[in-house]
Amino acid sequence: MKKLNGIKLNHRKNTENSATVELPVPAMVRIPMSMHMGAPCTPLVKVGDTVKVGQKIGECDAPFSVPVHSSVSGTVKALTDYRNAMGTVCKAVEIETDGKQEVSEEVKPPVLTDKESFIKAVRESGSCGLGGAGFPTHIKMNPKAEIDTLIINGAECEPYITADYREMIEHPEDVIGGINLVKDMLGIKQAKLAIEGNKPEAIKNFTEMAAKDDTIDIITLPSAYPQGAEKVIIYNSTGRIVNEGTLPADAGVIVMNVSTIAFLYRYSKDGMPLITRRMTVDGNAVGEPQNVLVPIGTSFREVMEFCKTDIDALKKVIAGGPMMGMSVPDIDMPVVKTSNALLAFKSYDERKTSACIRCGRCVNVCPLGLMPAEIDRAYRIKDIDDLKKLKVLLCMNCGSCTYVCPANRKLAETNQLAKALIPRK
Repeated sequence: MKKLNGIKLNHRKNTENSATVELPVPAMVRIPMSMHMGAPCTPLVKVGDTVKVGQKIGECDAPFSVPVHSSVSGTVKALTDYRNAMGTVCKAVEIETDGKQEVSEEVKPPVLTDKESFIKAVRESGSCGLGGAGFPTHIKMNPKAEIDTLIINGAECEPYITADYREMIEHPEDVIGGINLVKDMLGIKQAKLAIEGNKPEAIKNFTEMAAKDDTIDIITLPSAYPQGAEKVIIYNSTGRIVNEGTLPADAGVIVMNVSTIAFLYRYSKDGMPLITRRMTVDGNAVGEPQNVLVPIGTSFREVMEFCKTDIDALKKVIAGGPMMGMSVPDIDMPVVKTSNALLAFKSYDERKTSACIRCGRCVNVCPLGLMPAEIDRAYRIKDIDDLKKLKVLLCMNCGSCTYVCPANRKLAETNQLAKALIPRK
């Protein structure tokens, strides 16, 4: 089967052999009430309250939302406004830790008897997509369409990031257990664990583990970016196309990140909600690049200091990978559920933009066959009809077009701005 277009990047997986280490409990955490797609939560605690690990501290009645839990034990010191990197404001709960890490009485393994009880438990776990998008997991698991295939995304195709890889190496039983749990609870017949070819140890381990299970296929994907993008991994794993305006479920598929599936298995056993994140910390300003298990709400500054980062020399900090990550405006921002990496650099190359030379490189590398240069033109004259014809809403913002552009045009950014011009239903 022909694979979709992409680009070859220097993997820079410097921390692939770095076993996960736990960050010491910080003196203070700041936990935002919105760390996922959908409606923000309302704090359930007030200043002066004592909280424990795993206690629910934020809830929302909206279906498209997930609760928020405390990652520490201690005392609520403040309820503040928090502005994330996208400019959205929500409430945050600031907790002064007591160092005891007492576990809340609320933390109990869920009783799973059927699909309904499972989806309810998934929501209560606070789970959202850990690959970066933050889509509420319980919504993804309850589509209207019939699902026959579960795809587990183990590609992790961005440079530097090895957090998912360490999940696969350190907790392979949890990954397989999570796959079987979801298959059984949702009645899905087939699962495909898709892993990029630059992770041979993980591929070997899972191939051996699934050798006697004909319901789980281990798929080796080419090492090309953006192999982990949802539409790309679906096509490259099954040959199915997710059309414009439709969801993966409409193609009979659910895609889940490998760290999400492993978390759900652990939650089914111990009832501990999503309160920590494994993060890759790397970059030329980091003295000790490594993978760190961090309590949610810890400041980026503390994580970087733990990894011996030269804070005074920082010129650029990215939350996530270099292709799709977000520039960090304030290193005292907190780690959230979708934080999978923190990249710190002493310098960065701010290239000057020049006129488009119509070389077509952006078209050649786009996985979905879009025409970024034409989208750029249509956006500048605000031709909405043309933007629709050019299928700009299909753009995943992988950044491949920007990466290869010899004129250094910010095509992926323009695509995102162009999508905002088109009215949505």
